[in-house]
Amino acid sequence: MAEIEIDGAPADPARLAALGLLNYGHFTTLRAEAGRVRGLELHLDRLVRDGRTLFAAELDRVAARERIRAVLPADGAPVIVRVTGYDPELGLERPGGPARPGLLVTTRPAPTTAPGPLRVRTAAYRRELPEVKHVGLFGLVHQRRLAQLDGYDDVLLVDPDSGRVTEGATWNVGFLDGRRLVWPDGPSLPGVTAALLAGAYDGPQSREPVEASGLDRFAAAFAVNAGVGVRPLAAVDGTAFDPAHPVLAELRAAYQGITADVV
Repeated sequence: MAEIEIDGAPADPARLAALGLLNYGHFTTLRAEAGRVRGLELHLDRLVRDGRTLFAAELDRVAARERIRAVLPADGAPVIVRVTGYDPELGLERPGGPARPGLLVTTRPAPTTAPGPLRVRTAAYRRELPEVKHVGLFGLVHQRRLAQLDGYDDVLLVDPDSGRVTEGATWNVGFLDGRRLVWPDGPSLPGVTAALLAGAYDGPQSREPVEASGLDRFAAAFAVNAGVGVRPLAAVDGTAFDPAHPVLAELRAAYQGITADVV
């Protein structure tokens, strides 16, 4: 059963409503299984960093870890945990007041089977504060909805000024050119899963500009996030990729081999 807590107590409807009404906050999403999380310290680093950016406040890492531990299933079943930092006392009229953000922690069942390859289309869009994992998701959800209404699974963002690929709607993206793993260089969220994978994979890799108009130079492409790990892309717009490329299996194995941290 899903859990919803605010600062360790059952969620109060009025405090929940405050997040919906103001929609100002930040979060991280992680997958927990058997009481362990890959990259837990990186997720906590993100919460600390984004809390400073949005609220000029210091997150209590120990308390955040305790809040995560408290909502994990006793049987160790895999769950997706979302930790959201926001201040229910801030209002639309005076968001510049002193902030004392709390933590909203929610869970939902995690997928137990690997999802199929994604077919995505590109969209010229840049998130506000792309380096922050913030709760302002309207633009991303709208772009994802438009893509799905047009027959695609999801959307790949392209910087409107440079025409370069940056990130997926809720995932980072990587490409394989036959020799190297290529991470796009541009304004995007520094993903925890992407960082873990880059550190675990021992093949050649680089970070460089990736032109949306030149994706046919790549043999394969993939999405990465904490919920699914490594997920192949079957196509971007009219460019097809090999979802069974052997290096994708190497990447999945490298990610699965990362030791998860005890919460």
